[in-house]
Amino acid sequence: MHMYAKLACFVGGTLFGSVGVKLLTSKDAKKVYTHATAAGLRMKDCVMETVTAVQESAEDILAAAKDLNEERAAKEAAEAAAQVVTAEA
Repeated sequence: MHMYAKLACFVGGTLFGSVGVKLLTSKDAKKVYTHATAAGLRMKDCVMETVTAVQESAEDILAAAKDLNEERAAKEAAEAAAQVVTAEA
Protein backbone atom coordinates (compact mmCIF):
# COMPACT_ATOMS: atom_id res chain seq x y z
CA MET A 1 0.00 0.00 0.00
CA HIS A 2 2.87 2.34 0.85
CA MET A 3 4.35 1.68 -2.60
CA TYR A 4 1.09 2.77 -4.27
CA ALA A 5 1.17 6.07 -2.37
CA LYS A 6 4.71 6.77 -3.56
CA LEU A 7 3.75 5.84 -7.12
CA ALA A 8 0.70 8.09 -6.96
CA CYS A 9 2.82 10.99 -5.69
CA PHE A 10 5.32 10.42 -8.49
CA VAL A 11 2.64 10.28 -11.18
CA GLY A 12 0.87 13.32 -9.71
CA GLY A 13 4.11 15.29 -9.58
CA THR A 14 4.95 14.36 -13.14
CA LEU A 15 1.53 15.43 -14.38
CA PHE A 16 1.65 18.66 -12.37
CA GLY A 17 5.11 19.39 -13.76
CA SER A 18 4.00 18.76 -17.33
CA VAL A 19 0.93 20.97 -16.92
CA GLY A 20 3.05 23.60 -15.18
CA VAL A 21 5.52 23.72 -18.07
CA LYS A 22 2.62 24.05 -20.53
CA LEU A 23 1.15 26.91 -18.47
CA LEU A 24 4.47 28.73 -18.12
CA THR A 25 5.13 28.56 -21.87
CA SER A 26 1.61 29.41 -22.99
CA LYS A 27 0.77 32.47 -25.08
CA ASP A 28 -1.15 34.06 -22.19
CA ALA A 29 1.79 33.57 -19.81
CA LYS A 30 4.11 35.22 -22.33
CA LYS A 31 1.76 38.22 -22.43
CA VAL A 32 1.95 38.44 -18.64
CA TYR A 33 5.75 38.25 -18.75
CA THR A 34 5.84 40.98 -21.41
CA HIS A 35 3.58 43.29 -19.41
CA ALA A 36 5.53 42.68 -16.22
CA THR A 37 8.83 43.40 -17.99
CA ALA A 38 7.41 46.59 -19.53
CA ALA A 39 6.23 47.74 -16.09
CA GLY A 40 9.68 47.02 -14.69
CA LEU A 41 11.32 49.10 -17.41
CA ARG A 42 8.92 52.00 -16.76
CA MET A 43 9.71 51.78 -13.06
CA LYS A 44 13.45 51.81 -13.83
CA ASP A 45 13.04 54.97 -15.94
CA CYS A 46 11.11 56.69 -13.15
CA VAL A 47 13.71 55.73 -10.55
CA MET A 48 16.55 56.92 -12.78
CA GLU A 49 14.84 60.32 -13.24
CA THR A 50 14.57 60.64 -9.46
CA VAL A 51 18.19 59.60 -8.96
CA THR A 52 19.33 62.15 -11.54
CA ALA A 53 17.35 64.92 -9.81
CA VAL A 54 18.85 63.99 -6.44
CA GLN A 55 22.37 63.92 -7.90
CA GLU A 56 21.91 67.37 -9.45
CA SER A 57 20.62 68.71 -6.15
CA ALA A 58 23.58 67.20 -4.30
CA GLU A 59 25.99 68.78 -6.78
CA ASP A 60 24.36 72.20 -6.20
CA ILE A 61 24.63 71.77 -2.43
CA LEU A 62 28.28 70.74 -2.72
CA ALA A 63 29.11 73.76 -4.89
CA ALA A 64 27.36 76.12 -2.43
CA ALA A 65 29.21 74.54 0.50
CA LYS A 66 32.56 74.97 -1.26
CA ASP A 67 31.73 78.64 -1.93
CA LEU A 68 30.87 79.18 1.73
CA ASN A 69 34.13 77.58 2.83
CA GLU A 70 36.13 79.72 0.41
CA GLU A 71 34.41 82.89 1.67
CA ARG A 72 35.05 81.88 5.26
CA ALA A 73 38.71 81.13 4.58
CA ALA A 74 39.13 84.49 2.82
CA LYS A 75 37.47 86.30 5.74
CA GLU A 76 39.69 84.51 8.28
CA ALA A 77 42.78 85.33 6.22
CA ALA A 78 41.77 89.00 6.09
CA GLU A 79 41.19 89.04 9.86
CA ALA A 80 44.55 87.40 10.47
CA ALA A 81 46.27 89.95 8.22
CA ALA A 82 44.51 92.79 10.08
CA GLN A 83 45.71 91.40 13.43
CA VAL A 84 49.30 91.21 12.16
CA VAL A 85 49.10 94.84 10.98
CA THR A 86 47.67 96.07 14.33
CA ALA A 87 50.24 94.03 16.28
CA GLU A 88 53.13 95.60 14.38
CA ALA A 89 51.86 99.12 14.95
